[in-house]
Amino acid sequence: MQKPTSYLRLPHASDCDCSVCWSKAAMAQPALSRSTPCDQCRPASYLLVDGRWQVTPRSNCAKHTPPARPPKYWSVVLDTGRPTPYVPIHEPFDLVG
Repeated sequence: MQKPTSYLRLPHASDCDCSVCWSKAAMAQPALSRSTPCDQCRPASYLLVDGRWQVTPRSNCAKHTPPARPPKYWSVVLDTGRPTPYVPIHEPFDLVG
């Protein structure tokens, strides 16, 4: 059995495709999310004009503009067709037992 002090962590080869090297390469790439602004998006700016702050609101490109409606979280799991209407029975009946 090897002792932990004698264990040497050898470096991976440059063309290694193990999960550790893949994860390290994937984490080095920038995140591509909808909230990451692009070069067409303009952030809000503040400018002091005659002692007053003038605010220019931010502007998003078409890709980063949020939708007008929230996303639909629920979907139909099983559609069994039209619902069966409830028809009450007005005649008395005897239970057979």
